[in-house]
Amino acid sequence: MTLTVKLDRELESELARRCAADRATKSAVVQAALRDYLGRTRSPYALGKDLFGRHASGRPDLSARRRELYARLTDAKRRARR
Repeated sequence: MTLTVKLDRELESELARRCAADRATKSAVVQAALRDYLGRTRSPYALGKDLFGRHASGRPDLSARRRELYARLTDAKRRARR
């Protein structure tokens, strides 16, 4: 498959210099860059997996009962204002 990509002059000259230094074709360098880019996992879970579960609430049912717990919290705040 043939793909046309528009590059600004600076990027194109940098690519040409790098290809000459590495003795590689532009196609090979672009293919390698695309494989690397497409091979990365970019799901929301993968991006934040080091944060999930980091600050435990001590409540294993927190996500299942969030509406009920939030309603209690807001009711308590409302009562405190009266």
